[in-house]
Amino acid sequence: MEIENIIFDLGGVVITLDKDKAIKRFKEIGLDDAEERLDAYTQQGIFGEVEKGLITPEEFRQKLSELAHHEVSYEECEYAWQGYVGELPQRNLKALEDLRKEGYRLILLSNTNSFMMEWAGSDRFDGKGHSIYHYFDGIYLSYQMHMLKPDPHFFRQVLLQEDILAENTLFLDDGPRNVAAASQLGIFTYCPENGADWTKEIYEKYLRKSI
Repeated sequence: MEIENIIFDLGGVVITLDKDKAIKRFKEIGLDDAEERLDAYTQQGIFGEVEKGLITPEEFRQKLSELAHHEVSYEECEYAWQGYVGELPQRNLKALEDLRKEGYRLILLSNTNSFMMEWAGSDRFDGKGHSIYHYFDGIYLSYQMHMLKPDPHFFRQVLLQEDILAENTLFLDDGPRNVAAASQLGIFTYCPENGADWTKEIYEKYLRKSI
């Protein structure tokens, strides 16, 4: 079988994640135990609830205000969440554009929230006036789908809605648990470290030969 579809994670693959900066920013706005509450892959508590779409951004703001023991603004929530954004390597954007030109269907599958998408979904995303939507054929976000990776239902729903086969699909994610869950469904997987250059590796391992 040949790979026809490539599913990408956002944080750690398309962009680099900076968990330390996120922790620092959440502490700045009053969350003293940010280290214990934040995770690089799957959030818990109110952080997981907003990423799963179980609470609204406004409800998250109110609950965060309670944890911080003072009123936290929407802008402060946005500022803190976007601390996770490290770098957006231009090589990654070029690779995405090249892959689409080569005929691959590109899909984004991300555990994220509306505070992060305020940036990624805007024309500020790439510094060239394009949002993340410019680079993908399909985008599936946890807070809209009400599911979080590594839930296998999340992957199954993407395969179903895209009308694609697992055996024709490659999934890139820096989270080992997420990759393992996709692999169990028959999806080919590649797990680069956060910020690693995957642009050549995927050709060498998956895209220049039939599987």
